[in-house]
Amino acid sequence: MDAGRVDSSYLRDRRRLIEGLRSSGLEDLAILHAFDAVPRHMFVPDAVAHRSYEDVALPIGHGQTISRPGAHALHLSLAALGGDEKVLEIGTGSGYLTALLAQLSAHVFSVETVPELAAVAEQRLNGLGFTNITLRAGVGSGGWPENAPYDVILCGAAAPRVPPPLIDQLAPGGRLIIPVGDDGGQELVRVTLDRDGRQSEEIVDRARFVPLTGEQGWG
Repeated sequence: MDAGRVDSSYLRDRRRLIEGLRSSGLEDLAILHAFDAVPRHMFVPDAVAHRSYEDVALPIGHGQTISRPGAHALHLSLAALGGDEKVLEIGTGSGYLTALLAQLSAHVFSVETVPELAAVAEQRLNGLGFTNITLRAGVGSGGWPENAPYDVILCGAAAPRVPPPLIDQLAPGGRLIIPVGDDGGQELVRVTLDRDGRQSEEIVDRARFVPLTGEQGWG
C-alpha cells in the first residue's frame, strides 16, 4: 500500500483503536501494524466516518456492514498468516478486511455478491496502491476454484453448514474460517486440514453475520 496516499487526519483515533486491541489481548505485531497501516475511515460512508475507529460495526449500504475491528482482529488471528499465503475472501464488503489481509499475505482473491460494493471496494483499494488483490463481483459460496488451492479462506457470511467446495479448495495445512448458522444463532468455526488432508473443526466464538447466498448458502 502507498502510505503516502493515506489521510493522516484520523491518526490519533487509529492509534487509540490499536491500543484498545492490544489491551483486549491482541499481541501479534504484524496484525497490529496492519491496523495501523490501513485507514478504516476511507472504507466507510462519510456520514459515519467520525466513528471509524470505534470498535463497532458500521453500515456501508445495500444492507451490509463493515464488521467491528475486534471481529476482524479475531479472524486475522485465526488465519495465522505468515506473509506468503494465498487467501480467498468471500464477501469483500467495504474492502477493509481485504486490505488488512493484503498487508499480511502474498495475494488475496476476494468475491463480492453486491456489484456496487465490489466496484467501490476496487476503486478504494486501487487508490491506496494495493497490487496483490484480485476482485470479482459474483456469488462466492462455491469459492473461486480457478485460483485454488488456498492457504486460507475467510467467509464473511453465515452458511447453513460448512460448504464442501470450500474444503476442497483448501491447500494441505490450510484454514477455513466461517460463521455457521442462521438468525437463531451462529457459531464461528475454524476448519483446518493437516498436511495429510485430514480435516478438523473447532468452534471458536459466537457470531452474527448476514446470510451467505448461493448454492452453498441460504439461496
